[in-house]
Formats: sequence, C-alpha cells, structure tokens
Amino acid sequence: MTTPATAIKREIRLLIDFQIETLRQPAPITSPQLHEYHHRSEQLRALCKELDRIGSTSVVERRMEVAS
Repeated sequence: MTTPATAIKREIRLLIDFQIETLRQPAPITSPQLHEYHHRSEQLRALCKELDRIGSTSVVERRMEVAS
C-alpha cells in the first residue's frame, strides 16, 4: 500500500518532469497539457488533505492515550 507521503513525492516528481518536458518544447502549452497540470494539481491537493487527516487522527489518538 502506498502512503499519502509517498504518493505526494511521486506526484511532485511527475509534475516536475512534465513541466521540464513542456518548457523544453518550442510551441506554446497546449490545452491537453494544461488539463494534465490541473489534474495533477487536484491529485496533490487530495493527497495533502488525506495526509492532514491522518496527522490529525494521529494527534487525537495520542491525546486519548495520554488521557487514559
């Protein structure tokens, strides 16, 4: 199973590679390329939210353990 942190690292690497490839081309950015950027951005946002949720859950669990 892939953790959110690992998935975020993977998405960032892919996004950077895609940006480098896009910026090297002589032609302007195409609509499909912009769509790909948007799609990757949405995936990163979702993964970050999941990571935040996991972190929040972990903090609550630790507080409950301390209170016990």
